[in-house]
Amino acid sequence: MAPIPGSGLAKGLAVTLRTMTKRSHTAQYPDVQPELPPRTRGVIGLFEENCTVCMLCARECPDWCIYIDSHKETVPPAAPGGRERSRNVLDRFAIDFALCMYCGICIEVCPFDALFWSPEFEYAETDIHELTHERDKLREWMWTVPEPPALDPRAEEPKEIAAARKVAEKAAAAAAAEGEQR
Repeated sequence: MAPIPGSGLAKGLAVTLRTMTKRSHTAQYPDVQPELPPRTRGVIGLFEENCTVCMLCARECPDWCIYIDSHKETVPPAAPGGRERSRNVLDRFAIDFALCMYCGICIEVCPFDALFWSPEFEYAETDIHELTHERDKLREWMWTVPEPPALDPRAEEPKEIAAARKVAEKAAAAAAAEGEQR
């Protein structure tokens, strides 16, 4: 059966008329904050205490927008007769958000959980050079990072927790047996 001439135009006009009769909803952004999903990718927060200056995040970044400077520091031996050790100390950690494409590779490759997504999105600047945020600003954003989602109650218990539970149960059983003998 051949289409009726002008049926496409009629369908388009019908959609337009239906849309015209509905009330529009405008979000008044500066006055009313938007409802964001719980794990929104806004900006990257730095938990500096976990950073070991391994440089994995900077090496894996496809945009090369992470800048890290450090120096080595000698740590005295932990026990008498031990040897001195050296460790890296973080001097500078900066991310240039003018270059960042928010891919999250840096967060995924960090083996020490030093980088996290924060839902903060209001960090616009008037000058593009001010979009390079140093570790102080990245640390401030760390406190806006939401808690991770709860574990699935139907998931299998991690083997580390199961092993720790067995040890605790054995110790409790031994303590109970010792208490009965007294």
